[in-house]
Amino acid sequence: MTDTIHDNPTPWGADHIRRFRETGGHPRPGIADLLLPTRGRRSGLLRRTALTYVRDEDAYVLTASNAGGDRHPAWYLNLMADPEVTLQVGEATFPATARPATATESDRLWPTVVAAMPSYAAYRTATIREIPLVLVAPT
Repeated sequence: MTDTIHDNPTPWGADHIRRFRETGGHPRPGIADLLLPTRGRRSGLLRRTALTYVRDEDAYVLTASNAGGDRHPAWYLNLMADPEVTLQVGEATFPATARPATATESDRLWPTVVAAMPSYAAYRTATIREIPLVLVAPT
């Protein structure tokens, strides 16, 4: 049996996923994007989100910014509840395991994250919560 994947329902999120799929994983030139399906921690549904990433050795670094909102994004909460995922990067799909970055890793990685996506600097100052970084490594 295969789970039905429910795409991010926000108009921007749904459009991002659609463009990712239409372009073979390259919806925005110069920006690294991937598709992350997570299992809903309450619903049990498989939910897919398109996210930007940077690399740190073999890991994909995701930023749980929620555009600077005061709450963590649902994908982050779902990922912390069930860290075993299947990433899609470009046209490649593979199993991976997620974990939150340590404080030391976050301090080291934030400049790289902001260099790749400058809006993260503004998101970080827009909220009082700590914006987590997540390392997702192929298994």
